[in-house]
Amino acid sequence: MLTQRPRGMHDILPQEASLWHEIEEAARRICARYGFSEVRTPILEHTELFQRGVGENTDIVEKEMYTFNDRGGRSMTLRPEGTAGAVRAYVEHKFYGGPQPVKWFYLGPMFRYERPQAGRQRQFHQFGVEVFGVADPAVDAEVIALGLDFVEDIGLKGLRLELNSVGCSQCRPVYRERLLAYYRPLREQLCEDCQGRLERNPLRLLDCKRETCKALAQRAPRIGEALCDECRAHDEGLHRHLDAAGIAYEINPRLVRGLDYYTRTAFEVVEEGIGAQGTVLGGGRYNGLVEELGGPSVPGIGFAAGLERLILALEQRRGEGASEAGVDVFGIALGDEASVELTGWLRRLRALGCRAERGFEGKSLKAQLKAADRLGARWALILGEEERRRGVVIVKDLTGGEQRELPALELESWWKETEHGTGR
Repeated sequence: MLTQRPRGMHDILPQEASLWHEIEEAARRICARYGFSEVRTPILEHTELFQRGVGENTDIVEKEMYTFNDRGGRSMTLRPEGTAGAVRAYVEHKFYGGPQPVKWFYLGPMFRYERPQAGRQRQFHQFGVEVFGVADPAVDAEVIALGLDFVEDIGLKGLRLELNSVGCSQCRPVYRERLLAYYRPLREQLCEDCQGRLERNPLRLLDCKRETCKALAQRAPRIGEALCDECRAHDEGLHRHLDAAGIAYEINPRLVRGLDYYTRTAFEVVEEGIGAQGTVLGGGRYNGLVEELGGPSVPGIGFAAGLERLILALEQRRGEGASEAGVDVFGIALGDEASVELTGWLRRLRALGCRAERGFEGKSLKAQLKAADRLGARWALILGEEERRRGVVIVKDLTGGEQRELPALELESWWKETEHGTGR
């Protein structure tokens, strides 16, 4: 072999693709219900977009971006997340001049250079939504409801919504000073990463996953005690909307998310059955980001969900084989002329929506039935030279074993009845 795929880059093989389609179709279906339109932005953006948008002091910008100079000497970066590109498109195409809110969703690959593990790859895929132009907490509740509808629609159970407010440019500096006053005497007990973050971004110490830092965070001051009146009112407004929608939530005062642009609402949806990688969706409000990236002062909110993490959770829920597409009909021809006739019949069945496969190269009946079983086919259509001369086909139920002859001209009618549950 000349080479292998890069570490952290995953081939999505045919037997896995159907589950990806299922999740992507659910995302589009739920977004349509909420009035969101799809936006597609470039995979490659100028590095400055993420430095300014995501934040210079975040792990993403400091350690994880795939950045290089193009042939013109410009610094370019494979997008590590979707919000910055969506905001850039909103500003560049002047959507702020039209009716608000602007409601977008996106699906696509992202790239971060981090240690690969289950549900987390260096090339990963996100489904995300963004809403621009409305500061009302009702929008926060709508975005959260959309996210919950999505993960419930694809079949995840045992979900927990965690909420926090991370304040704004008015009250967060007050909280920052309280955190510094708490953590500075404890500097030597922090991990190396948190010691480096302490003066630059002390909020990030709250979501460190190392046990010693987690223990210290338990006793740290809570941001709820430092919120300004406007942030407190927004937070309480969101709670009222969630209560009205019947959405249960837990307040997590240490939930800050890993990106600098969040203001006020931060939230995560946790699936309790998949252990340490349980967060399947997360997001928050970013009221200053549009202005930071060159636009007017326009509020925004959104979330993103990693598809690899969702697939991991679904496979654990459903067990092995969750990605198999399945086959309705497997066509078996025994003889050259039968093979030719089968080609025509299968094409007509596929035109009716039937998922049909077939055997090739004149293999034995036993070998072709084995192939049908491997693909999970529900029915086998068996056409030998004798059946072809008599104008019939054998329909074999591969789950129960019964079989019968059917006039070949009635095959399409049989499938229509079978598809609607009236056939035998």
